Amino acid sequence: MSLPFVDRAAGALPLHFVPVKGWRAWLKERSATHRAWLASNGVTGKAGDLALLPGRDGKIAAAVRVLPDAASLWDFGDLGTRLPAGAWRFVGATAPVDPTDAMTAIGLGLWRFARYRKPDTKPGPRFVWPEGADKARAIAAIEAISMARDLITTPAGDLGPAELAEAAQTLAKAHKARFSVIVGEELLKKNWPMVHAVGRASSRAPRLIDLVWGREGDPRVTLVGKGVCFDSGGLDLKPAAGMLMMKKDMGGAATVLAVASMVMAAKLPVRLRVLVPAVENAVSGNAFRPLDVVPTRKGLNVEIGNTDAEGRLILCDALHEAASEKPAMILDCATLTGAARVALGTDLPALFCNNDALAADLLVEGVRLADPMWRLPLHPPYRRALDSKVADINSAPNDGFGGAITAALYLKEFVPDDVPWAHLDMMAWNRVSRPGRPEGGEAQAARALFAVIARRFGRQAG
Repeated sequence: MSLPFVDRAAGALPLHFVPVKGWRAWLKERSATHRAWLASNGVTGKAGDLALLPGRDGKIAAAVRVLPDAASLWDFGDLGTRLPAGAWRFVGATAPVDPTDAMTAIGLGLWRFARYRKPDTKPGPRFVWPEGADKARAIAAIEAISMARDLITTPAGDLGPAELAEAAQTLAKAHKARFSVIVGEELLKKNWPMVHAVGRASSRAPRLIDLVWGREGDPRVTLVGKGVCFDSGGLDLKPAAGMLMMKKDMGGAATVLAVASMVMAAKLPVRLRVLVPAVENAVSGNAFRPLDVVPTRKGLNVEIGNTDAEGRLILCDALHEAASEKPAMILDCATLTGAARVALGTDLPALFCNNDALAADLLVEGVRLADPMWRLPLHPPYRRALDSKVADINSAPNDGFGGAITAALYLKEFVPDDVPWAHLDMMAWNRVSRPGRPEGGEAQAARALFAVIARRFGRQAG
């Protein structure tokens, strides 16, 4: 993705940012011609107004964007698509939005999934880096989230477990990280039984992706992402409507790869590990069945309550492995339950966390960066819904109540209470286009997760 950002540009036109409460004062300083022009074009100082201002020669001389008094970075997200071609420079404060975040939003607003389309050669606007912007941090965020959006939006026919592993390997090579992958029957030999069970029915072999970066002595941070590259529902087959968007069921994996990309680009002083169980949940003669009992890496035997609740099954093996190193923090991301979407809609990932301090940090950064999430409880009495009469635990209750909570409680069985752990149950998809967030795959909460890692382990980030 080529970003339209430049260090300087001769003749760059001024792009004024004016808060709603400062509109009248700003307007008084304009010429009578400009005031009349704005009035005739219906620009009255409402939040979101964007207007071009003419020069004496009739050409565009400037532009103005009216910001809400409590602006977020997304108030800058449409500038790259609405302004005409040419160079633009910021005039006026972007506060309360950091200029780095403003540029990040512009870059994210320009993302389009273009794998199967001819490139758009039409010239667009260019933006001069504003004073105070952290160019490296903005570019790292744009590139990381764009990578995740591309992965999530790619059809499953072109992005299976092998291709997801290749994407992770490419990222590892770019940052000189250690990369390994366990494929197919080797999963059984190396004690990844759940990953194997869920993925074995597909002609595309399941695999466990493992990326490690950083110095051994630094604080350990482990990211775990659900990598179901397509989910048919298994033998508990989804209806067509439910299957339609299942190319995005690896959105959790793409999100943690985006977070990892930002962490490595920033060279944060952490020992980072990324675990992604990558599978296709398919149907064939050797598919796992409802009420099968399958062992886990931890040693617990699990009764399969529903083969369409496969994400928690592959995650439990990865979470147990993550916890075995006693990291300072485990963050997992997954497109796990429809119940979370019913409760919170598609824009708010559900946050479950066994550590109040970690949860508070995530919520604060989510609000600050307009990358929100909402905490739901790990309500202990609901654990009884996972009781099994034939195994140590059942993976999925059949009553349908509290589904996001019971899924999180299942995962909690594989993380000790003394290891800080947060689980995000997310949509990973923008259903409609909004400024900075075009329709398609989305690395929800990635910027907030990165900010918490940076805040906790020695460097300021946002």
